[in-house]
Amino acid sequence: MKKIYICLFAVIFYISSASASSESQAFAMAKNLDIFNSVFKELNLHYVDSIPVEKIVSAGINGMLQKLDPYTNYIPEESEKDFKFMTTGEYGGIGSLISYKDSMVYINEIYEGKPANKAGLLPGDVFVTINGNSIKGKSTSDVSGLLKGTPGTKVTLSINRAGSKKPLKFELTREHIYINPITYYGMLSDSIGYIRLSSFTDDCAEEVKKSIIDLKQKGMKSLILDLRGNPGGLLNEAINICNFFVPKGTTIVSTKGKLNNTSNVYKTAINPIEPTLPLVVMVDEGSASASEIVSGALQDLDRAVIVGERTYGKGLVQSTYPVAYNGQLKVTVAKYYTPSGRCIQAINYTLKDGESSKEIPDSLTNEFKTKNGRIVRDGRGISPDVKIKPEKYKTVTYNLLLQNIIFDYANDYYTKHAALKSIDDYKFSDSDFADFKQFTINKKFKYELQSESYLEDLIRTAKEEDCYESNKAIFDSLTTSLKHDINEDMNKAKDEITEFISYEIIKRYFYHRGELIMMLKSDKILDESLSILNDPKKYDSLLKP
Repeated sequence: MKKIYICLFAVIFYISSASASSESQAFAMAKNLDIFNSVFKELNLHYVDSIPVEKIVSAGINGMLQKLDPYTNYIPEESEKDFKFMTTGEYGGIGSLISYKDSMVYINEIYEGKPANKAGLLPGDVFVTINGNSIKGKSTSDVSGLLKGTPGTKVTLSINRAGSKKPLKFELTREHIYINPITYYGMLSDSIGYIRLSSFTDDCAEEVKKSIIDLKQKGMKSLILDLRGNPGGLLNEAINICNFFVPKGTTIVSTKGKLNNTSNVYKTAINPIEPTLPLVVMVDEGSASASEIVSGALQDLDRAVIVGERTYGKGLVQSTYPVAYNGQLKVTVAKYYTPSGRCIQAINYTLKDGESSKEIPDSLTNEFKTKNGRIVRDGRGISPDVKIKPEKYKTVTYNLLLQNIIFDYANDYYTKHAALKSIDDYKFSDSDFADFKQFTINKKFKYELQSESYLEDLIRTAKEEDCYESNKAIFDSLTTSLKHDINEDMNKAKDEITEFISYEIIKRYFYHRGELIMMLKSDKILDESLSILNDPKKYDSLLKP
């Protein structure tokens, strides 16, 4: 009897505590909303100048959300088109990718067969006006907003182009632009198929299915699914893609949140189309969210060999909710867990006041087991079964890319050379490389090594501390030793520079698809993936403990 009273008291205490906690939270919320409203009211009444209401409130909202995680965002009505594009891959516009540099907004890439391509716009074209409005001082988001619009409507542009003495004028008709999430698929050998999936947008699983069926008809006996650089997207599309390879009723992912409707177990709903097809999934540090659900599930189920670099580590689930005046709030509502039970979230955003977000250390990660008993860990993204170290490029190459020298050279090359019949016809020769080096001289290309920068800081500090003169000979010797020769630096990095130039030039003639095909020719992660699929014993051994 005594035990019953103790249990009853414990239940009553728990309910009372929970109720008190709920009331305390409600009071704190009401109190702080009153404070915010009161502060804003007095600010608007007494501040010396007029208050930019929308900017002030937007800053307040964003400041509040920044205390949570980077995926919980307020999406105002004017940003709805960008949000829709992220989830559907569709928008009304001219079909170009734009960038910003040196106070100019310019075309970075043209989409094949779209209005910008049909009109003759080129990468490197700089916007001067759009519909008669000056672009001076505009951001890329401003220019993007002006270029987008209802399909069928017209937009007039004036642009500056290298080699033209005055702005060129264009009139384009906007079209419905759909960016296929499969940027390329094809056969890499007589038996190995390849699919590159760039994002998890609406119906991307259906596109993957069509590609698999087409590749099977061409003789595919094994498949490489490339999820590198894929930032994720829709959860249901990730589940549907897994469903192509695992039996009906298999758990792919589970979610756990504060509310009942955010805690779910997601299983495959139909019979697979390729339940035994040997499969390699390629990932890198840019593979996140839905990409990690697919690679994590297939790894836990021992259904695919994962090859590449450790993934980003985003194990958080977002849902969107409508808010006042047609805005939306994208909220992190749950964490997701792979079939083995691990959450791959790499950064802890729920720290105590005063602590900043940080990566979960190895010592706090936990071991889990795959279906076959292989050990995998949580808290650090998806660690590949076969790890490939990322490429490390020389400083000169990095700066040529950063300063757009290679981009500008590709534009110049395109205007001076005839069309290529095929990607295989192209070869960047030694004379082309000599021409490129002259181009860098004309562009007055220069850069500073990090060691030179550190030495300058050291010399400055030494002078402030009055110890420079007594050590001047040492500093002079270091300055001479660290001084670099750009021409020699480029000669040493010739192979990797040539590689990047080739990608950009091929993109001018064969667009993004051509660039990707060119990149696959010298792809270490792909080479390892092909090696695994060409060796059935090696493939099988990688899926065993």
